[in-house]
Amino acid sequence: MKHRQLPLVSLAAAWIVSRALMLWLLAHNTERLLGHGSVAREVWRLYFHWYGILSNGSFPTQDTLWQYPPGAGAVLMSPGLLPGLTYFQAFVTLTLATDALVTAVLAHAGRRPGRSLMGAALWTGGLPLLLHIPLARYDVQVTSFAVIALLTLSRSRRACGVFAALGALVKVWPVLVLLGLTRGRATRSAWTWAALTGAVGLGLFAALFEHPLAFLEQQGGRGVQIESLGGTALSLARHAGWPGRSRYRYGAIELVGPHVSAVATASLVLTAVAFGLLLLWRVRARRWNEATPFDTALCAVLLFTVTSRVISPQYMIWLLGLAAVCLTSRHTVQRPVAALVVAATAVSAVAYPAFYGEVTACTWTGVALMLTRNGLLATAAVLSYTRLWHSTRPTPTTPTTTGRPHPTPHHTPQDALTTS
Repeated sequence: MKHRQLPLVSLAAAWIVSRALMLWLLAHNTERLLGHGSVAREVWRLYFHWYGILSNGSFPTQDTLWQYPPGAGAVLMSPGLLPGLTYFQAFVTLTLATDALVTAVLAHAGRRPGRSLMGAALWTGGLPLLLHIPLARYDVQVTSFAVIALLTLSRSRRACGVFAALGALVKVWPVLVLLGLTRGRATRSAWTWAALTGAVGLGLFAALFEHPLAFLEQQGGRGVQIESLGGTALSLARHAGWPGRSRYRYGAIELVGPHVSAVATASLVLTAVAFGLLLLWRVRARRWNEATPFDTALCAVLLFTVTSRVISPQYMIWLLGLAAVCLTSRHTVQRPVAALVVAATAVSAVAYPAFYGEVTACTWTGVALMLTRNGLLATAAVLSYTRLWHSTRPTPTTPTTTGRPHPTPHHTPQDALTTS
């Protein structure tokens, strides 16, 4: 028993030490290499400003920075539940608490028969690679919904659907975790409960707040962020004579100039292609195991992230969380993809905040950093889809299935997917 407890003690110690270091970095975030205070400013200035508007019963309107679904309002108002602390202190406290919850959920899942603590280890060690950024963004909270949704699959499809919908109300992408569910009753149950939860949630926000859909107008106006794949291509083009320049718009540094609209359109087309590829996989897939929903979620979010017009550093939090879920299962095919995600995360922290000035100025150093980070992500996306595709294709010795997964020789009854 003591031998079994040792990894958990080590994991807890690593979490405490690494989070203390992240807090130290946040306390010293005015240093040049830590962003001159720009990381923390997002919370104490922008989030707090929105908190004041939300407290008066309305979502921000005519605010180009408000680009989030109504559920984000609940997250941004939650620091008000902790009296005696400033908004900034309460926000960081709740983010740390959510981080601890994600770690605990991953560790609990990893201790089940046939599972692994590698997922909890990846989350514990991977998140600090982003320095203090995770503590000053609400993406840890968003990721927690996706992680919990996936890890409740073996017990309750209804709970999976509810948590996925709650996450989607906050930042849309968690709904993608439902793509990899087995066909039949399992999928219908999860999607039904997700739809019901989403409808009830939207109804509550519409009843309690004015302008709950104000974010849609701002999302449509976004251009090509400098850190996206399209932005990297345009940054390279500047060295070949392209006359465009960078400008602060919609809460990010975007590129403006000739052909930018074409690049933005190409990104949207690629996103549609990614969706088509996922649908094709869904139609052709014949084999499921306990890790297939996890692997599909990581693959889907990778594809949509890589093809997006925006790839902010905090997006790596989503990928780390989903990669961690994959690694809780010994049947995952995404281990090399998880390694690429960790590498891309480390490069992201170098690009922002340390050398963000080089990135926005499109210097060769900045371009090289973005080429490396985005190259790793693009490689991860292609590899993830390829491995997912092959892992679910029928083999000569394995009959096909349209409903329940076929347990592998290493499956135990507790690991087999069930429907609720």
